[in-house]
Amino acid sequence: MLYYLFEWFDKVLDIPGTGVLQYISVRAAASMVTSLLIMLLFGKRFIRWMKNKMGMMDEVRTELGLEGAARKSQTPTMGGLLILAAIIVPTLLFAKLDNIYVLIMLGTTVWMGMIGFLDDYLKKTRGKAGLPGKYKVLGQVLLGLVVGLLIIHHPAISGSTSTTIPFVKNNEFDYAWLVTWMGDWASDLVWVVYVLIIIFIVTAISNASNLTDGIDGIATGVAAVNGGALAILAWVSGNVVMAGYLNIMYLSNIGELAIFSTAFVGATLGFLWFNSHPAEIFMGDTGSLSIGSIIAVFAVLIKKELLLPVLCGIYVVENLSVIIQTSYCKYYRRRHKLPPSQSVPVEKRPFLMTPLHHHYQKKGVAEEKVVIRFIIIAILLAIFTLMTLKLR
Repeated sequence: MLYYLFEWFDKVLDIPGTGVLQYISVRAAASMVTSLLIMLLFGKRFIRWMKNKMGMMDEVRTELGLEGAARKSQTPTMGGLLILAAIIVPTLLFAKLDNIYVLIMLGTTVWMGMIGFLDDYLKKTRGKAGLPGKYKVLGQVLLGLVVGLLIIHHPAISGSTSTTIPFVKNNEFDYAWLVTWMGDWASDLVWVVYVLIIIFIVTAISNASNLTDGIDGIATGVAAVNGGALAILAWVSGNVVMAGYLNIMYLSNIGELAIFSTAFVGATLGFLWFNSHPAEIFMGDTGSLSIGSIIAVFAVLIKKELLLPVLCGIYVVENLSVIIQTSYCKYYRRRHKLPPSQSVPVEKRPFLMTPLHHHYQKKGVAEEKVVIRFIIIAILLAIFTLMTLKLR
C-alpha cells in the first residue's frame, strides 16, 4: 500500500525522495524492520492477552521426562498468530500487490495459518487431539495442488515445469523428462507429475517444520536462517544481471518476493525474542505448519525446490529420525511379538526419543545448547546452499 502511495507522491506530486520505494532493496529492508517492530511492540501485549483472556496453554507431556516440561505446560501457545501478522502487514505495506508471486505467498500464509489455528483451538476447547492429521494433510495437499496449477496455468507466470539442479553446469531440469516415455501423452500429462511433486514438497516440509517445533527457539531460529537464504535466492533470480552472472534461471518479477521473505525473517527473529529459552510463548501449529509451507512454496516459486534437502537439512533429519524410529519399532514389535501394552525397550530403539532434538535432550545435552547447535548447522547449510550457485 505504501508502495503505491509513494509512487503517487513521486509521479504526480513530484516530491523529492519519494521514489526511494521503487527499489526492492529499500522495501525489503523496510519490510524486515517493520516486521521486527510489530513483534517487539506487540509481543508482550499479545502474551498477556493470551494468558488473561484466552488461557491458551500449551499441552506438554510431562510424563516424558523432558527438561522443563512442567514449566512449559503453563506457557501460552498460538503465538503463530503474531508471526502471521508480522509477515502479512509489512508485505501489504511494501510489496506490489498485483504481483502473482506475492499473492500466492500471502494466500499460503493465510491458508495454512487457518488450518494451524483450527488445530490449536480444537486442542484447547475439545481436548488434546485437535484437528485430525488427515485434515491437516488434506489442507497441505490442496495448497500444493493450487500452487502447482497456478504455476502452470496462470498467464503472469511462465508456466514452465523447469527447475534448478544444484552442482551441475547446465543446471536446468524439466520435469517433462519424467514423462517422455508416455510419447504423445507426455505434453498433456506433465502437469499431473509436476503438481504431485509440488504436493509432496509442501506436505513434507510443512510437517517437518511441525516436528522441529519441540524445544524453545529451535523452529523459529532455523526458519529465520532458511528465510534469509531464500530471500537472497529470490533477489538474484529476479535480477537479470545477477542471474546472468551466476548462470541461473532468470524469473521476471520474482524479485518482489524479497519483500515477503524479509518480513518472514523479521517475524521469526522477532518471535525468537520471546520464544528463546525459557520461552514466554509457543507458536503452536498456527506457526509451525505455516512456516514450513511458506518455505516450501517459496522455494517452488523461485525454482529452487531441489535445494530444499540441503537448505532444510535440519527438517530432513528431524523427519527421518521419526520415520526410522517408527519403522524400526514396528519391525521390532512384529519380530518379538510384543503385546500392544508393552513398548519397545529404549535400549533397542535407534534413538532415545524422536524427533532428533529430544534424543540429545535425553542424552543430557542442555536444551539451550541443542538449539544453538541446530541453528549453527542451519547457518552452515544455508551458506552451502548459496555456494551451490557457483559450485558446479
